[in-house]
Amino acid sequence: MSGNDQSTSGIYYCKPAKFIGLPNRLETVDWNDCSHVELTDTVTGLSPLESTEVRACWSADSLYVRFMCQDNHIVSDFTQKDEPLYEQDVVELFIDEAGLGQSYFELEVSPRNVVFDARIENDGNKSITGTDMAWSFKELQTIVEEAGNGILSYGIRIPAINFKRKPEPGVSWKVNFYRIDEGTNGSRQFQAWQPTYAINYHIPSRFGKFVFVTND
Repeated sequence: MSGNDQSTSGIYYCKPAKFIGLPNRLETVDWNDCSHVELTDTVTGLSPLESTEVRACWSADSLYVRFMCQDNHIVSDFTQKDEPLYEQDVVELFIDEAGLGQSYFELEVSPRNVVFDARIENDGNKSITGTDMAWSFKELQTIVEEAGNGILSYGIRIPAINFKRKPEPGVSWKVNFYRIDEGTNGSRQFQAWQPTYAINYHIPSRFGKFVFVTND
């Protein structure tokens, strides 16, 4: 597997994007140049039944994220934006720009490429105090594709116009990556980059640190 593994440090050093072909396009990102993390069971921190790899990079234009999910049993019936995707298979990204644990973006993408996004208010511990469902990412782009060998690829491009603290060297956010995966027997596994030690992703104190760096 190419790229440095940053699974265990709690810090993801997000490098500038390299493109194969036209620049600033999700479909031309050179993901092999990006470091990766592997998600684990969010309660135990142990290896999940089906693996999930996440890579990210940035440009002055956008943040780019890719989930690569082993998925031999896809459960995905929702077809409309902002339906409760978290009730079935889904990947999730939480971004707390300020790092205070009180307000963050939640983005979910289903295997059918249906999106849920919202602005979340939190008490800073583990309780949601508000959910702004009317809010949406501007000019968001997502792609879900079969990558072969039972792997489903989720590509995400979030334009920098959505952020007050835009991606640039030295800027850091608090971030976590998640996945919900339903098995053939109906059981559900909850995965995370930084385990929350509970079936609750809304514990901002457990978010990892996401640092934008240069290629130097």
